[in-house]
Amino acid sequence: MNNQVPVCPEGTLYAIRPGDSYYGLSQRFNTTIEAIRQANPGVDPQNLQIGQTICIPVALEDTICPGGFVYVIQSGDTFFNIARRYNIAVEALIAANPDVNPDALQIGQEVCVPAVRPPAPCPGVTYTIRAGDTFYSIAIRYGVTVEQLRAVNPNVDPERLQIGQRICLPVGVPGPIPCPGGILYTVQSGDTLYLIARRYGMTVAQLTIANPQLTDPNQLRVGEIICIPRMI
Repeated sequence: MNNQVPVCPEGTLYAIRPGDSYYGLSQRFNTTIEAIRQANPGVDPQNLQIGQTICIPVALEDTICPGGFVYVIQSGDTFFNIARRYNIAVEALIAANPDVNPDALQIGQEVCVPAVRPPAPCPGVTYTIRAGDTFYSIAIRYGVTVEQLRAVNPNVDPERLQIGQRICLPVGVPGPIPCPGGILYTVQSGDTLYLIARRYGMTVAQLTIANPQLTDPNQLRVGEIICIPRMI
């Protein structure tokens, strides 16, 4: 069973109940089986487990919880700790759920949290916007797609990026390269470590030591960021 809680920035977390299937969930939440598959790449739809958390790629707040968001009860949850987690009063949580018995919560049960949904945590590492950055240039630099950047930054307007703004990079993408005292260089077509080292008056060994993130120094990618260390 996959116990990892999936990333679900634009949908709703849902705990599997007895009898659930992707087909039944797609009908219940007005989505498609393929959309649920894509939102849960690590889940085997033929082996769903009761209590397993998956992502339903649609937002349910408007119909189920106006002004708040839907929360799926997890093991150990109580109204007290849910209220404390989202900085609301227990009384407000009880009032938003008149048909729910706080003393008999069930794993997978949906309750309404009368608060603004907190921003989804960044599943990868963050990046600070610099002058001239666009989603396209950042995607090229880190070897991802613009669609992947949009998916992990649902509340960011790509047309209104601000210098100093922090955005999220997808899982598996290395963060900005540390380069204290040096400069960051964007690999161009035709570049090799030898040519770059020669251009900046250093050895390939010095350049390699400053860039331990390079898994294969002989396979530089256009748009990749490397550190040109400060030479004393």
